[in-house]
Amino acid sequence: MTAATTPPASSAEAASANPLVEVTGLNRVFDRVHAVRDLSFTIPRGGVVGFIGSNGAGKTTTMRIMATLDEPTSGSVVVDGHDVIDNPRPVRRLVGWMPDAFGTYPNMTVLEYLDFFARSYGFGRAERRARVEEVMDFADLTPLADRQMGKLSKGMGQRLCFGRMLIPDPALLILDEPAAGLDPKARLEFKNLVRLLAERGKTLFISSHILSELGEMCDSLLFIDDGQLVFHGNADTLTHGTLPGAAMAAAAVQVVVAGDPAPLVEWAETSQGWRVLEVRRDGARLESAAGTAEALADGLRRMVTAGVVVVEFRREQRRLEEAFVDMVKSRAT
Repeated sequence: MTAATTPPASSAEAASANPLVEVTGLNRVFDRVHAVRDLSFTIPRGGVVGFIGSNGAGKTTTMRIMATLDEPTSGSVVVDGHDVIDNPRPVRRLVGWMPDAFGTYPNMTVLEYLDFFARSYGFGRAERRARVEEVMDFADLTPLADRQMGKLSKGMGQRLCFGRMLIPDPALLILDEPAAGLDPKARLEFKNLVRLLAERGKTLFISSHILSELGEMCDSLLFIDDGQLVFHGNADTLTHGTLPGAAMAAAAVQVVVAGDPAPLVEWAETSQGWRVLEVRRDGARLESAAGTAEALADGLRRMVTAGVVVVEFRREQRRLEEAFVDMVKSRAT
């Protein structure tokens, strides 16, 4: 008898089974403020995770603990098998930290600043020069090499902080509001840098208030409110109308027809589970009580069978900001 063999796990399965970061039962109390409450989640290797929450929700506190800059009141954070409290030194080699604000030295140039941090990480002369040049090229800092830090714009300063984070070539990049205050061009450049780092296998954990951009950049999103986890999943789950804990979610669709929209309106008014939200010149906005793909496909099929000449049938996507607000409201009720 031939022994059965188990097929090798896929890279996605391996990453899921062996996450880079494991946060378990994390709590942080400052005097009478319970900033983080029993927070647990994992971050897969090579993933881009968006970290979302209102001001004061506990995002920065959580990220500082992950970066070994603060200690939890209880619970644990493990990065690549190393506990951030019991064994912080190897964690610091693995983690790159980009805070929402950093100190500047007015009389220090961009090149001198990056070279100083490369020295601090123990790079030798030749290796240090090569590493600084590589980072400056990647972050588009080479044209600014001789520019004094005190004369950098907001976007340039963010690029410099981004470059400083990359100096030790960390596996995990933790970014706290990296796009805050950036103009549209700088935000686009930042998104491109995130994409390139993800392609190189880096793991990114990004906090931002620009939720639409997080949805575009991230593989998954993690929402917290009042220090507690309220959602951890992908953006499509939210933008297509499904809230955590909801057995079924309604879906709004835009339907464009050829000719008079009256047959479409009549169909919706007489079909169970459908209702008219808005009548338009070329069709209508409708709502299906069941927002599953199967229910929408069935509705479209029945429309056409009933003689409605459908030109366009498009499900509306809910904005991530709306999904977040809805979740916060549902917790408050």
